[in-house]
Amino acid sequence: MSTVLVTGASRGIGAEFVRQYAADGWRVHALARDPRNSERLAETQRTHRDRISVHAIDVTDHAAIDALASELAGTPIDVLLNVAGVLVANPFGQSDYDRWMNSIRVNLFGPMKVAEAFVEHVAASDQRKIVTLTSVLGSIGGNAAGGMYDYRSTKAAVNAIMKSMSLDLARRGIIAVPIHPGWVRTDMGGSRAEVDVATSVTGMRAVIVGLTPAQSGRFLSYQGSELPW
Repeated sequence: MSTVLVTGASRGIGAEFVRQYAADGWRVHALARDPRNSERLAETQRTHRDRISVHAIDVTDHAAIDALASELAGTPIDVLLNVAGVLVANPFGQSDYDRWMNSIRVNLFGPMKVAEAFVEHVAASDQRKIVTLTSVLGSIGGNAAGGMYDYRSTKAAVNAIMKSMSLDLARRGIIAVPIHPGWVRTDMGGSRAEVDVATSVTGMRAVIVGLTPAQSGRFLSYQGSELPW
C-alpha cells in the first residue's frame, strides 16, 4: 500500500487530496492545524477510517513536526505533499509586515521544515516524491500585473527551495517539484476562480504519478505544462 503525507488537510485542496488518495486505497497521514473543526476531513475519515491517520499539527510548529517524524520513524512515505498555505495580498504602500512574516513561516519555512523532517521516510519509499503546492503568482517571468508582494514573494521563494531540493536530493533518487494547482474555487481562491477542487486535485495527482527524475526541479501546472520561473 502506497503512503502519502498531506499538510493543510482540513479544507480545500488538502482535504480533497486526502479524500481522493484514501478512496484509491492509499494510506494517508493528514496534517491539519485544527482537524476537529473540519467536517470534510471527519467525513472522509469515517468513510476510510482504516486508511487515514489525522495529526493536529501546525506547519509553523517545528517541534511538533519533528515529534511526528520520530513517531513515524520507519514508515516509508511515497509522496510528501506540502499543501498548507496562506494568502496575504496587500498593495504597495500598505504592507503588513507581521502578516507577511507569518506568510513566510507558513508558505516557505513550513514546506522546508516538513521536507527536512521527513526526508528519510521519503527516501525509504518506492516513489520518493516531494511536492509543494505553489502558484503561478510566484512566477517572476510571468508577472505582468504587479502587486501581491507578500504572496508572490513567498511563492517565488518556495519555488527556489524546491529547485535546490531537486538538485540536493537527486543522489537519493528523490524527485522534488513545485506544482501550480490552478486558480481553484476554495476559501482562498474565491468563488470566481476558474477550476473546481476535484478537477485540480485529479490533475495534480496525474502529474505526480507520472513524475520522472528528468522532471525534478521543474515548475509544473496541474495540467502538466511547464511554467516560467
